[in-house]
Amino acid sequence: MNILERYIGKAILLGTLIVMLVLLTLLGVFELVQQFEKVGVGNFTTSDAFVIAILTMPRKIFEIFPMTALVGSLLGLGSLANSGELTAMRSAGVSVNKLVIAVLKTSLAMLVFIFIIGELLGPVSEEYAQKIKVEKMQQTITLKSEYGFWARDGDEFINIRKILPGSSLEDIFIYEIDEDKRMRLATYAESANYTDGKWQLDGILQSSIQDEMVKSRSVGSASWSSMIDPDQLSIIVVEPSMLPVWGLYNYMQFMKQNGQDATSYEVAFWIKVVTPFTTIVMLLITVPFVLGSLRDVSVGQRVFVGAMIGVVFYVLNQAVSHMSIVYQFEPLLAVLAPGIAMLAFGIHLIRRLN
Repeated sequence: MNILERYIGKAILLGTLIVMLVLLTLLGVFELVQQFEKVGVGNFTTSDAFVIAILTMPRKIFEIFPMTALVGSLLGLGSLANSGELTAMRSAGVSVNKLVIAVLKTSLAMLVFIFIIGELLGPVSEEYAQKIKVEKMQQTITLKSEYGFWARDGDEFINIRKILPGSSLEDIFIYEIDEDKRMRLATYAESANYTDGKWQLDGILQSSIQDEMVKSRSVGSASWSSMIDPDQLSIIVVEPSMLPVWGLYNYMQFMKQNGQDATSYEVAFWIKVVTPFTTIVMLLITVPFVLGSLRDVSVGQRVFVGAMIGVVFYVLNQAVSHMSIVYQFEPLLAVLAPGIAMLAFGIHLIRRLN
C-alpha cells in the first residue's frame, strides 16, 4: 500500500472502530439487562452476568460487522470529504477506481480481523459462556471434550457423544459409582428421546461390575430419569452461527447421514463463508455515496443513510435466510442474493461517477 492508500485506510479503520465501540456498548447494555434477569437462579450472580455479557461480545461483533464496516467507512471517508481532502485527492488526479482499490485493500485487514473473531475467538468464548450458565444456573458440572459432552448427576457420570436438534441423543454412556467411588454399573445406549419428563433409551448394553466378575446384558429399551434435560443441552450446545466453518460442515454431513434436516446449519455455514464477501460489498458502496450525492451533506447524514442501508440489508439478509429454512430452497442462493443485489447497486453508482 502506498502512502495515500494507508491514509485512506487509517480513516476507514478509525471510523469502523468508533462505530463498533458505540454499537457494542449498546448491545452490551441490552445483553447485561437480559443476564440480570437470571441473577439468583441457582448460583448465578451479578458478576456472572457481567462475565457472560463480555463473552458474548465476539458473537455480536461477527453478526454486525458488515453493517459496522459500512457505517464506519462512511464516517471515515465522510470526514475526509468534509475537510476537503477527498476533493484535493481528486484534483491531484486520483480516480474513483483508485479510491475503490484503496478501500478494498483496507477491507483485507478487516477480513483478517473478522476471521479471527468468527473462527477462533467467537466459538471459544460462546462455549465458555454457556458452560458458566449451565454450572451456575443448573448446578451441574459439565465438560466438552473431543469425546462429546460430560456431566455429573449425583452418582452418575454421563458422556453424550452426539446431541441432535430437538430432543434426541446418540451414543450415550452412563457410569454409576458407589459410596467407595468405585464404578458398579456401566450403561451404553445407542439413542435417547425425551418424552414426558424422562429419557427413553434404546439399544442398551449394560455391564455390572462386581468384586470378582463383570456381568453384561442387553436391554431393548428403558426409561432414564436424569436432571439433564433438552433445555439444559440446548444451553450447552453452541449456536450454529458461532461454530467454526469446519465444525458446521462436519455437523451438516453428520446430520445428513442420519436423515436429519440440516438446512439451518447449511444457512449458518454459508453465512460464515459469505460474510467476507458481504463486508467487501458494504465497503465498496461507501465510495460512490461519499463522492456522489452525499458530498455536500454532513457526516451525521452520511452515517444515518449508511445505518439505514445497513439495517435494511441486515433485515433482508435475515428474512431471506429464514425463508430458505421454511420453504426449503437453496441456502447458498438465499445467503448470496442480498449481497449480489447490493454489489450490483454499488457498481451502478460507481459507473455513474465515472
